[in-house]
Parts: sequence; structure tokens; C-alpha cells
Amino acid sequence: MKRLLAFAAVTALACAAATTLLAQNPLVGTWKLNLAKSKYNSGAAPKSLTRTVEAQGDKVKYSFQGVTADGSAITYSFTVSYDGKDYPITGSGAPGGADTIAIKQLTPSSYDSTLKKAGQPVMTTTAHVSKDGKTTTLTQAGIGGSAPTNTLVFEKQ
Repeated sequence: MKRLLAFAAVTALACAAATTLLAQNPLVGTWKLNLAKSKYNSGAAPKSLTRTVEAQGDKVKYSFQGVTADGSAITYSFTVSYDGKDYPITGSGAPGGADTIAIKQLTPSSYDSTLKKAGQPVMTTTAHVSKDGKTTTLTQAGIGGSAPTNTLVFEKQ
């Protein structure tokens, strides 16, 4: 009986800890691109884009699904730690044709990332979740400082 109670207590604590960790990460959730609030100064805006962020242990998985301006599919993902190291991007439609991404967390609700193709940086992105947790704004900039920036506004679903 004592073992059963101990097991139940440990299980309850583990569930509570997991719920607390997920609740503390405002980046987690499903986010839909609001085209009316977004600005594309470089390249054509997609017809649609959904961004899903999932906690996976000590890492975070990002998945993107959508349709480009010319009608082709956007479907790519990556799983990262916010440690500034390069992680592979799989699928198609990643910005700049990137094949890796490195992310550094700035605050619990913001991060900087560098997207690379064949080891060379092609774009930087800064992400910030609003205080109310309902909006994530991504600011993309091409490498070199002269490239125009895009501002993508995602709303939590």
C-alpha cells in the first residue's frame, strides 16, 4: 500500500512539474499568421502560415505549415535547445532556403535566431511574445544589414 501511495505521489508531482514548465513557456502553442498585420518588404507574403511550438523535454519543436504566394507548400520543422548551437531544419519552404537554425533565448518570451544554408548565415530573426501571450512578432532580416526586413505577426489559436 505504501508503494502504491508513493507511486501516486511521484506521478502527481511529475504531472504538476510538466504542467508548470509548459505554462512558463509563452512560446508554446499554435500560432496563425495574420497577413493584414504583417509586413513583407522582401519577397512575397505567403497565402497562409501556421506555426506550432511544442515543448519536448529540454528541447522545443517548431513546425511550420502553409502555402507560398505561388501556391507551393511550406512544410518544415526543427527541434532545438535555446543554446545557440546549429540544429537541422527538415522539410521545404524554410526562409532563405535555410538548412540549420541556431536560437539564443533572450528572455522567457523572446529569442534571437540565425538561419544558415550550407553553413553560411542567410537570415536573422528576433521573436517576441506579447505580454498578454496572444501575439508573437517575428522580425526577419537578411544578412549584411542592407537587406530589407519582414515583420510577421502570429496570433495564438
